[in-house]
Amino acid sequence: MPPPVPARVVVADTNVLINLIHVGQLALLGALPGCEFVVPEDVVSEITDVQQRAAFDAALAAGHLRKEPITDPQELARYAEFRAIMGKGEAACIALAKSRGWLIASDEKRPLRREVHRWLGPGRLITTPGLFVLGIRAGVLTIEEADRAKDLLGQRRFRMSFRSFRDVVGNQ
Repeated sequence: MPPPVPARVVVADTNVLINLIHVGQLALLGALPGCEFVVPEDVVSEITDVQQRAAFDAALAAGHLRKEPITDPQELARYAEFRAIMGKGEAACIALAKSRGWLIASDEKRPLRREVHRWLGPGRLITTPGLFVLGIRAGVLTIEEADRAKDLLGQRRFRMSFRSFRDVVGNQ
């Protein structure tokens, strides 16, 4: 039997989690093969809506993601640096990803994208649409399910620049 494929660890920011909660797809994080999702305490503290927090806590209990503390002195120092230019959740995500070689799941624009590119390099940021594409390609989400989620998120002012996920992934 071949050895197990090592997981890509992805540290998730609040906006991605809330987007997935809005469309009932938080379990997608636990279904993506080869990925493990972690959430810093600073992100957890940003989920203040009671219903959103209940959905998040249920996903934690189900093992779809796990909390990850920042404990290393270098991580704490980086966190303080990033905190000077961005929110606490985003700062925690970058500090962990930089220190541990992880990816980041976030929909933030600047300065997070600039700092991810600067500190982690290209290809290390996954957005909500990117997670849906991974789900479609892994066969755990249909194009139709992803398009329904896209429409629901559009009603909440999270717009994607394409008409359908079919345009992004092709006819699978």
